[in-house]
Amino acid sequence: MSEFDTSEDDVRDLVSRFRIIYIVLGLTLAIIFSRLWYLQIIQGDELHEYSEKNLLKETKIHAPRGLILDRDGNILVDNVIGFNATITPQYASRLVDTANVVGKILAIEPEKIIEDVRASRWKNGPFMPVIIKPNLTLDEVFRLKRIRIDQPGLNVEEAVMRYYPLGQNGAQLFGYVGEVSQHEIENYRQKYHTNRFVQQGDWIGQNGLEEQWDPVLRGHDGLSYIEVDAHGRESTALNKAILDLKPAPPVPGDSLVLTIDKDVQEAAMNAMLHQNDKIGPRIGALVAMKTDGEILAWVSTPSFDPNQFAQGAINSDTWQSLAKDPYKPFMDKVIQDHYAPGSTVKPIVAMAALQEGIVTPYTIVSAPGKMWFGGRWYHDAERAGHGDINIMQAIEESSNVFFYKMGIQLGIDNIAKYAKAVGLGQNTGIQVPGETPGVFPSKAWKLKTFDEPWLPGENLSNAIGQGYVLTTLLQEALAYSTIATDGKLYKPFLVSKIEDQNHKILNEYKPQLVRDITQPNDAGVLVNKKYLAVVREGMRLVANGDKGTAHWWKIPGIVMAGKTGTSQFVSFSADQIHKNCFNRPFWLRDDGIYLAFAPFDHPEIVVGVLAEHSCWGNLGSTPVVRDVVRAYFEKYHPSWIKPNGPKPLLTDTKVTE
Repeated sequence: MSEFDTSEDDVRDLVSRFRIIYIVLGLTLAIIFSRLWYLQIIQGDELHEYSEKNLLKETKIHAPRGLILDRDGNILVDNVIGFNATITPQYASRLVDTANVVGKILAIEPEKIIEDVRASRWKNGPFMPVIIKPNLTLDEVFRLKRIRIDQPGLNVEEAVMRYYPLGQNGAQLFGYVGEVSQHEIENYRQKYHTNRFVQQGDWIGQNGLEEQWDPVLRGHDGLSYIEVDAHGRESTALNKAILDLKPAPPVPGDSLVLTIDKDVQEAAMNAMLHQNDKIGPRIGALVAMKTDGEILAWVSTPSFDPNQFAQGAINSDTWQSLAKDPYKPFMDKVIQDHYAPGSTVKPIVAMAALQEGIVTPYTIVSAPGKMWFGGRWYHDAERAGHGDINIMQAIEESSNVFFYKMGIQLGIDNIAKYAKAVGLGQNTGIQVPGETPGVFPSKAWKLKTFDEPWLPGENLSNAIGQGYVLTTLLQEALAYSTIATDGKLYKPFLVSKIEDQNHKILNEYKPQLVRDITQPNDAGVLVNKKYLAVVREGMRLVANGDKGTAHWWKIPGIVMAGKTGTSQFVSFSADQIHKNCFNRPFWLRDDGIYLAFAPFDHPEIVVGVLAEHSCWGNLGSTPVVRDVVRAYFEKYHPSWIKPNGPKPLLTDTKVTE
């Protein structure tokens, strides 16, 4: 019998096994065909549409931010079209090769590109495009588009970028925009009390008006759909109507119309940066405002270029140099830097002394070069003193000894209540983030702060704006405006209107009177108008009297009134106090301050300048104030200025307070 012969029992056994195999195969085929029938017949249309949708890339179109305009409609903050280089992680199948090629074109280390893309994939998901470099040059755009076909995931996207035409001028006021952080995403709604939300990749306002008014400026983003290939590159467009995918156009943000005057703002920056034979570009702050609270100019120096932030062009070295600059370019010195006001507080002390009956307008007080009190000498800025003077002469000549005596008789609590009545030592309510209230001390304040009693000698130093007194430049400008307007204290404001893209006015803001100090406040404090007139006369003499500390800086035809001040960093011994300030190291030199209003008989404008380390108010700040006041009247009342007036920023000046 052959080895291949099979018995009848074996055949039967094989037949039964084949039968089982046939059944299994049949069931499997039935399941497969049933599933295919279900997918193609029952769900065919739906899956076809879904597959087509998978070929579409949904792209957010960031809405252009609203513009920021000056009072005449001139653009202060604008938008421009730019291009960003992006890589989408999902499609970057050759990321290392792409990073090497792109890195050479954009001068970026390939390792950084790889790290950024991988980090974004983990943090934001695979489909969020990663900006490799914003604000490309036209040459970079051309070179990237040439290689894009061979580099999966690489794209060049059009973007709307923020642009600041004034550059460093007003940077702290306007702020800048930057990509939202995770912390800001979580707090956005609570911060702005809005139902609007932000998400990763959005750009929001950072600092200044951009931050304060972000919900108004942001607008509403749109959506677009494009067909992409397997590498995420755009291909022929589909019929989106069939897919019922309707692109949503972006809605631009609303625009802010400010009270700022671009011409006055530029004159202010130029005056601050001007150098003379003793002082370089001013480090400090300037604010100019109308007497009803409208801000005309706002400068803080040194500054920075917000375009570097808005267009992503700032590098780590530039950032570090700005962050470590000892003169703090990111700080808005108009409202965030409080300082000892020095002699600029004397008009407020004079107002208190008159109202409290300590002196009359004609009381004569002896004001020698120094006075003995509490076991020590208190010195005047003038070694020889000022002789026998009244309160108007004391303001004109800035006599320390006169005001030492006022401080002794008034006491700190009396001085403080009048200072607070005109807004010193408290926030002004300006709609710019980061305002510092400063300090105007009292006995209770010192006890609470230091757990120490007030000392009699402290009345003297605080009465001339030293000691514990700390104010901001904006607070002082408001106080001077209150004196100029016969007691009316207005709330400062920067935004006059909000307009939509069609220039329809959505909201409008008007001057707001906070208080009239000729009427009693909650504490019963008031100042008689006749005493305000006396203080104003003393301030007129400062700018026009023969012994006035600012009388060198006139504008022919325009009568100004104001007060100079010197803020000391450290106390000097008797043999050092009268020595030339410019012989000291720069950082030990006194700050110079000047505030003035004009015209004297019907004030329209108040200007204040703080010039750090400039030694004296009449040298560091007064010529700057004069130039800004002149720029204002040249624009609005040119006929009031007499011809052949002095050139801006003369350098021949007496060096005293």
